[in-house]
Order: sequence, then structure tokens, then C-alpha cells
Amino acid sequence: MYRLHIDIPLGPNENDAIQQVEDLMHWHFADVDAKEKIKYLMGNVDQVNYRLGHDEDRQKSNYLNKTENGHVTNKKLRISLSDSADDTQEEFDWVDKMEI
Repeated sequence: MYRLHIDIPLGPNENDAIQQVEDLMHWHFADVDAKEKIKYLMGNVDQVNYRLGHDEDRQKSNYLNKTENGHVTNKKLRISLSDSADDTQEEFDWVDKMEI
């Protein structure tokens, strides 16, 4: 299966990068029309997986998902584009407001 990977440089500051990703994902995926357009253009895709990586980290670490000890994991975050709730969807404070 082919997958779309988009590489957006976000700068050297981890906290700023995390905030930028959260803002971008909220801004885009909170918009019901934008979700419908993605589903239409991409052949009824029902979920989007994403992570925040770092150029010097050769593993597929996700800096948005850390353990209680502050270690990054390699688990991607998921936004469901379907109408039903997804039990495996990662939750941020802003996800509740997104009506996903």
C-alpha cells in the first residue's frame, strides 16, 4: 500500500515543535469540511496516523507520545475521520473539542 508522508521542518526546539504540530492538527482536523475533503480526495480514508520525529533520531520515535519517565515511544497517534469513536485514538486536550 502507498502512503503519503509529509516532511515539515519545525526547528530545533522540541516544545515549540510539539505546539506547532498540535496547532496544525487541531486547526485542520477540527474542520468537518476539511475532513470530508480528505475522505473524498483520498478514496474514503478513515484515519490519519502521525508522529513528530527528529532528524538525528534514526528510530521512528514519536516526540508527541512520551512515557511517564519522559522517554519517547514509537507509537503513532491516530485521528479517526469516521463518524464512530475510535478506542485506540490518542487523546490530547484539544481532541475533545474536535468532535472526531
